[in-house]
Amino acid sequence: MHRILLIDDDEQLGPPLATYFQRFELALTHALRPSEGLARLRSTPPFDAAILDVMLPEMDGFELCRTIRKESDIPIVMLTARGDVMDRVVGLELGADAYLPKPFEPRELVAHLQTVLRRRHGGNGPAAPAAQAVEQGVLLFDGLSIDPTRRSVLRQGETVELTSTEFDLLHLLARESGKVFSRDDILNQLRGHEADLYTRAVDIVVSRLRKKLEPLDCIKTLRNAGYALALPRLHR
Repeated sequence: MHRILLIDDDEQLGPPLATYFQRFELALTHALRPSEGLARLRSTPPFDAAILDVMLPEMDGFELCRTIRKESDIPIVMLTARGDVMDRVVGLELGADAYLPKPFEPRELVAHLQTVLRRRHGGNGPAAPAAQAVEQGVLLFDGLSIDPTRRSVLRQGETVELTSTEFDLLHLLARESGKVFSRDDILNQLRGHEADLYTRAVDIVVSRLRKKLEPLDCIKTLRNAGYALALPRLHR
């Protein structure tokens, strides 16, 4: 079962969610305070995904997300009662993988989790078959290496920690280096990052990717067209 950590100060939320999650082979642990949640995330065995409420004691969900991102690339789903577009933008900029306003349907939350977990592990399970691993071989570029099977990225020989969304976007561009993908193309390919993905989200994820891939200048913007990976493919 996938281990999910919920950090939310609503004591009544955890128990019924945990019972519901069991139907989908998700084991939910509930932490009421950010300090407790961070301690659990730093313990073993590791969690597979985290759900953060925006309105929390000690620190808000945005600061908590920022803290987690300094230590881990675990998939993060953020919850908020406000549902403001700006909250959504801030959450994405800080590295959240999905966003769900309160009140929410438990099935919708499960759908978000299943999506980020599936994308995290690649395909429909935690390990890809050997034949698929061969077919999805490492993509090599000048200064950049992308391994779809391990979902790992090396920039000039150094490991780059990417969120699930960042990796999927980079992999999409890398599979057809030089091809221009419009924002709609990207949204259609990455559907499930949010139920109501919007074009601003693409710009935010691209911006995060660019910062993490510096000093490489590999993602080009074509005005009114979209984005492309501007690195030549190397072949072994």
